[in-house]
Amino acid sequence: MMGGFQKRIALAMAGKSPWGGKPGGGSGGEGGDGPADDPPAGDPPRGPRNPWLPGGGDGPRRSANIEDIFKHRGPEGPRRGGGGPRFRLPDGPGGRSWFPLAIAAIAALWLFATSVHQVAPREQGVVTWLGGKYSRTLSPGLNFTFPWPVQVVEIENVSQIRSESIPGTNEEKLILTGDQNLVDLSYLIRWNIKDLKQFKFQLADPEETIREVAEAAMRASVAEQDLDAVLSGEGRAEIEERVRTRMQSILDAYRAGVAVQGIEVEKTDPPTEVVEAFKDVSAAQQDAETAVNSARAYAQRMLARAQGDAAAFDKIYEEYRMAPEVTRRRLYYETMESVLSKTDKTILEADGVTPYLPLPEVRRRAQAAGAGAPPAVVNTPEGQ
Repeated sequence: MMGGFQKRIALAMAGKSPWGGKPGGGSGGEGGDGPADDPPAGDPPRGPRNPWLPGGGDGPRRSANIEDIFKHRGPEGPRRGGGGPRFRLPDGPGGRSWFPLAIAAIAALWLFATSVHQVAPREQGVVTWLGGKYSRTLSPGLNFTFPWPVQVVEIENVSQIRSESIPGTNEEKLILTGDQNLVDLSYLIRWNIKDLKQFKFQLADPEETIREVAEAAMRASVAEQDLDAVLSGEGRAEIEERVRTRMQSILDAYRAGVAVQGIEVEKTDPPTEVVEAFKDVSAAQQDAETAVNSARAYAQRMLARAQGDAAAFDKIYEEYRMAPEVTRRRLYYETMESVLSKTDKTILEADGVTPYLPLPEVRRRAQAAGAGAPPAVVNTPEGQ
């Protein structure tokens, strides 16, 4: 039995069918040693087929290499077509592959990009181990760290002035004043980072903390002023300074790492429900202030006139003491001139001479006749 198996192996290596006949053909009996007659034309080959031969049993024998079996297979099964071109790195010197060198270049680029950090003059960077534990703070300039993700770097602009508007757009914030009135007040907070480590790790939400501290400080400062001072703007500067001082004190106690640069009160209005009443009160106050100012101006004019008259009398009295008769006559003439200049006059000459026509009286009669009024009766001298 072993002899027959070895003989079949030898025949297969010689290119002959181990079952006799031509390659791919059959034999008259299993294990036969002699060649078998060829089958008639048109008849299918007899005997078992060789699985390593191409279809039909004719042609050269295929190799039994496992690479040839899976050469044209893919994830979807055997490939039926030639397919498109496949990417392949060119071979290096001596037939070596460039793939390890490409991996090394990518790793070097990654190390450089994540280990070297350029910090601008107005910025600082905070370094953490694996994104959690604080390591150090980077100053402006060129800095080196361990590559990501061993050390993670976050860069912040610490000199930038940031702003928070309270309460926001089209919102109402009612605050109680010192005289138990409500005022709708909005304001702006300007701040920046003074300690990046404290700003990043001391508070869970620094921006929200700043807003809450600002609101508490504003309510405390407005409660120290009455409504008129808040609405008129007289107490705004004092309120802004008190809010800034209170905010900085509280944030320093929290170790927030924030510097409050300033507070700006943008709007101080009465509540919407009573805005019309406040407008009426404001108008009445303005009218009262106008009347008071007019009275003060009149009083100042009268006082100035009285002071001028007193000064003139003092000068006349000094002259009177030096020349009483001359001064008395001059005062008489001035007094008569001031009195007679405002009255109608009729000048009479000596006896037997026609008097002067009283022109002012004639003019008044003409005006009265033109207006339809009865003429006035005027006593004239004899002969008129």
